[in-house]
Amino acid sequence: MLSIGFAGFEFRPRLGWTLAAAAGIALTLALGQWQVGRAQYKEALQARYDQLGRQPAVSIGPDPVDRDSLLLRRVELRGTFEPKYTVFIDNRIYRHQPGFHVATPLRITGSDRRVLVNRGWVASPRDRSLPEVRTPAGEQTVQGVAVAWSERYLELSTKVAEGNIWQNLVYERYRQATGLELQPVVVQQTSAADDGLVREWNRPDLGRNTHLAYAFQWYALSLAILVYYLVSHVKRKPSPKP
Repeated sequence: MLSIGFAGFEFRPRLGWTLAAAAGIALTLALGQWQVGRAQYKEALQARYDQLGRQPAVSIGPDPVDRDSLLLRRVELRGTFEPKYTVFIDNRIYRHQPGFHVATPLRITGSDRRVLVNRGWVASPRDRSLPEVRTPAGEQTVQGVAVAWSERYLELSTKVAEGNIWQNLVYERYRQATGLELQPVVVQQTSAADDGLVREWNRPDLGRNTHLAYAFQWYALSLAILVYYLVSHVKRKPSPKP
């Protein structure tokens, strides 16, 4: 066994503990670096969002669009709303008041393809019934921002769809439920409409600071492993016998 002495103490590392500590430190450092990388990616994405917000709106027509090239861009589309396919996205809070986001497909003029439009927020009735929402009739010009459909892992419960009340907008589930041909983005509507909905979209928080916080935790754990390993393997030298 290796033994290193200093100032009345000696460091006596054990092979098994040394390998375990090295593995733990390597793993936590790698996870910390991964979180830093995610933070840098989110920072770049936030800068892209700010830049795209200053560019002219992109028109969405009947032809299939590339999802990644449209995300976070200002868009414009023209068509007719189909209220019978409206879904209400539950648990959406506005100024501390519970409510729904109202999502209605817009059939693009001259096409059978639709774009799902998140039209805005409406308060939830006290009896938890569906709120009454006006839908503009006839051909409409809608402006907004293209965002991604939700992912399943964001759902808060196994009861994710009950009639027209949903937890999240998942592309494949909505397509199967309606049978509609859909563009691969959801549009958060920003243009005005006579429907009584609130359209105050927050600047997206892409979670950069959250990733940095996680990175700090992993680095702190790595340091804790190192300190524990060193402290547990440093022993006081036995006093010499007279």
